[in-house]
Order: sequence, then structure tokens, then C-alpha cells
Amino acid sequence: MLAGALGGALLGPAPAGAVAREIIELQTGVSQLIQGQQALQTAVTQNNAVQKTLIEQSLDSANKLNVAMAALQKGMQDFSANSGARLDTTGTQVQGLSDNVADLQARLGKLDQKLTDVQNTLQSVDSKLAAPPPPPPQPAPGAMAAPAPAAAAPAAALPPSADVLYSNGLRDINGKHYDLAQQEFQDYLKYYGDTDLASNAQFYLGEIAFMQGEFQPALDAYNRVIDNYPKSFKTASARMRKGFCLAELGQKAAAIRELRTVVRQFPGTDEAKRSTAKLKELGANAD
Repeated sequence: MLAGALGGALLGPAPAGAVAREIIELQTGVSQLIQGQQALQTAVTQNNAVQKTLIEQSLDSANKLNVAMAALQKGMQDFSANSGARLDTTGTQVQGLSDNVADLQARLGKLDQKLTDVQNTLQSVDSKLAAPPPPPPQPAPGAMAAPAPAAAAPAAALPPSADVLYSNGLRDINGKHYDLAQQEFQDYLKYYGDTDLASNAQFYLGEIAFMQGEFQPALDAYNRVIDNYPKSFKTASARMRKGFCLAELGQKAAAIRELRTVVRQFPGTDEAKRSTAKLKELGANAD
């Protein structure tokens, strides 16, 4: 419009009223353009504010999601650790039962032979008792009768055999009759402390105390296995259990050292695997 008005003015004179009208229309158009620009700027500003709000809300939601994911991950780790501890306890029980069954099978074979020997002895005794007793010697004429012999003192009761004591101890520890099992394994060590299974009896005394939550007596029993029977096949288990006891007694550094010893000295064994799991539970590695 401004260009048209200027062009008209250059081309020729125009009436004053027409020029005034064109100027007014030009001012009106400029004003509308300014208002439109202001409205557009206001709309852009509002849109930017809305987008900023949406972005902030999205970031807040993302942060909350990250927090929730972290909590979920920690929960899964805790669950895994607890499950590992439960599995470790179950594995301990299964290993103990496996040892008991193997020991029991070995002892049953020897016990069967012992029973056969006892039966043969009883048959021999029965055959001697069945024979008529010889007549008592007659005193010579005029000789005084010999005084009746004094009653023999009762013989001291013999302890049960090693097989019976050991088998009864295994039976009672599996049946959770811990008092009986403890007495039977103590008797086994008292009467048969130099036999091959003496280290097993000592180890099971530690197991009885451990399963009852008496960790200091259990630790003492496992130390006796390690110190008194260094060549026993229960050495690895005794060292592993010693580490568990130390952990329960709050001696974390000593427990870590003992468990690392098991991993180093008995690689690839079940005791090494369980020691590694316990080390992880204590926040340590196996190196």
C-alpha cells in the first residue's frame, strides 16, 4: 500500500482526501502487522514454556524410573544373596548326609562281618554249654571238704564296639537327636581315638554344635580335627566350617583368611565352591 501510494504521488497529483485515506489505511496495516507479530511472539513464548515444562516432566519421570530400577536391582541382588545363603545351608546338609551315608555303608560292611563272627562264637559257646558238666572230684576218705570258692567279682561292662558307636552316632545326628549323638561320638573318641574314623567322630561333634548355633564349641571341635588329624579327608570340611564359625562370631578378617585357605588348598572341591560363595557374601573375593 505504501509503495502504491508513493507510486501514485510520483505519477501524478492525487486528491488530498485520497492521500489521507491511504495514509490511514497504511498506518492501520502496519499496526495490524505489529499486533500479529506480537501475537506470534506470545504464541512462540507460550509454546516454548509448554515444551520446557514437558521436558522437565520427562526428565523427572526418567529420574524416578532410574531410582526405581536401582531399587529393583538392589532387591534382586539381596534376594540372590539370601537365596545363595539358603542354598549354602541346604548344600551343607546334603553334603553331611552324603558323608553319613558313605560312612554308614562302609561301617555296615564291617558290622556284617562282626555279626557273623559273633554268631560263630555264640554257636561255639552253645555247643559247650550243651555238653554235660564233668562230675566234681570226690574227696579222699578222711580228708576235709574244700571250702566253697568265693563268688567271683562281676566283670566290668565292656563298651559297645566301634562300629556300633559310630553307626548309632550317625543315626542320631541324622535324626536330630543331638544329645545322644554327641555322647556316642565322645565315647567313640574315648575308646577308639586311634582308629581311622576318629577324625570323623571329632568332625561330627563340631557339626552338632554348629547346627545348634553353638559356634565357639563348634570352632574348637573343628580345630581339633585340623590339629590332631592333618591327613583326614575331613580336613577341607573342617577348615570351611571353621571359616563359617569365625564369620558367625564376628571375626570377619580371620574368616576371610580361613576361607581363602580352603579355596587355595582344595581347588575344585565342593568346600572350595561353598567357601567362595561365603567370601562373596562377606564382600571379599577368593584371591
